[in-house]
Amino acid sequence: MTSKDPNAADPSAENLGFLPATRLAELIRTKQLSPVEYMRALLDRIKALEPKVNAFVHLAEDAAMQGARAAEKALSSGERLGRLHGVPVSIKDLADTADMPTQHGTHIFKDNQPAEDTVMVPRLRAEGAIIIGKTATSEFGWTGVSRSPLTGITHNPWKHGYNAGASSAGAGAATAAGFGPLHQGSDGAGSIRMPAHFCGVVGLKPSFGRVPYNPISLGDFTSHNGPLTRTVADNALFLEVLAGPHPLDHTTLEAGPAHYSARLHEGIKGRRIAYSPDLGHARVDPEVAELVKAAVARFQELGAHVEEVKTPWAAPGPELIRFFWSAHLTRLAHYLDQWEARMDPGLVACIKASRDVTVATYQAWRAKKYAYVTSIHRWFQDWDFLLTPAVSVAAFPAEKLMPDHWPQHEWDWVSWAEFSYPFNMAWNPAASVPCGFTPAGLPVGLQIVGRRFDDLGVLQAAAAFEAVQPWADKRPKLD
Repeated sequence: MTSKDPNAADPSAENLGFLPATRLAELIRTKQLSPVEYMRALLDRIKALEPKVNAFVHLAEDAAMQGARAAEKALSSGERLGRLHGVPVSIKDLADTADMPTQHGTHIFKDNQPAEDTVMVPRLRAEGAIIIGKTATSEFGWTGVSRSPLTGITHNPWKHGYNAGASSAGAGAATAAGFGPLHQGSDGAGSIRMPAHFCGVVGLKPSFGRVPYNPISLGDFTSHNGPLTRTVADNALFLEVLAGPHPLDHTTLEAGPAHYSARLHEGIKGRRIAYSPDLGHARVDPEVAELVKAAVARFQELGAHVEEVKTPWAAPGPELIRFFWSAHLTRLAHYLDQWEARMDPGLVACIKASRDVTVATYQAWRAKKYAYVTSIHRWFQDWDFLLTPAVSVAAFPAEKLMPDHWPQHEWDWVSWAEFSYPFNMAWNPAASVPCGFTPAGLPVGLQIVGRRFDDLGVLQAAAAFEAVQPWADKRPKLD
């Protein structure tokens, strides 16, 4: 592990790769840093280190350099400069891009070229961002382990061969590796927060509807788009650009985002914070539990009222997620006849587990889910935030679905990720922020959950914690 100033403008490729977007945009806007020189250094870094990480499934070098030259020209033209002028951004390989393949981590869609961009892409470009490539995902985003049949293992930058988290594996690994400051992810049961936890970065699943998601996901409105970054300020800035209503996603919230960046400093003094080490049912490795408990104590120091509590609403969660995770993946069952031999065996087992589920059974379980969601929101009437571990385990070998010391199952990876899916079902904003390292040097994340629509509050809580326990200066050794 190395520690360096995250705001440094050292011209080396390493330091430029770790430069926060907030600082990078300022340096470019004030002509202290050439976007062309920056992009060239960043691409050189990515190409040199990608064999050790495998974060990208497509790196658009020519387009990135063309965008950087256009950004440099615009600095002297008097035209409007967007909030992300000249700043590189990556897009996850589950999101459609008209000028780059979208392969969903599967042989089934190898070299697939969508006809149009998802709505996030033009929104980013309108603010001057440069899309540099597509990042790796597990097959159809089905699992929290960073490998797919199409692209192989995406390696955790903190330990080669270890899980970087999924399905936004490439985004999390790229963030940790210093492959630029802003990486888009999506989260259907923890797929932004898991890579943030495993890779030691910041990941926010916003309130459902905050960021457009198109085409609409078929997971009963549980998938959320959001940012992975190294700093909370970058996360806030990225969310401001991504968020806001759009007609191609009828579930988006009517209101645009708050000015998150300008209000991060307001703190959490007097806020009521609940802490649950296990939601009453989750197994947690002791080294993870210890780091999370120590992090929770910092919130008391920040002037919040913190209390360890019971979460009676959580009990039905394990049965609900296992039913719905498998049931929703039956949408892929029609591929099995032709593609089963080339698909992830765990995904195949998960699909087959629910092939005989009837509509009546699905609707009965859906009624249980909505009662569960109501109980979560009723409980949150008494609390501003809930703190939990982000994930129950630190990174483990990525060729495995489960850590060796956990009960094994042919597809149930969710047993080590019991903390995230409740808030996909309930649509609460939830973030994973780094809270320390295990004795083996592997990152651990603290989850901060807020009331629905209080994305600002979650970011403020994350920023307050970052101020007393900073992490952006910690870098994995990749060279």
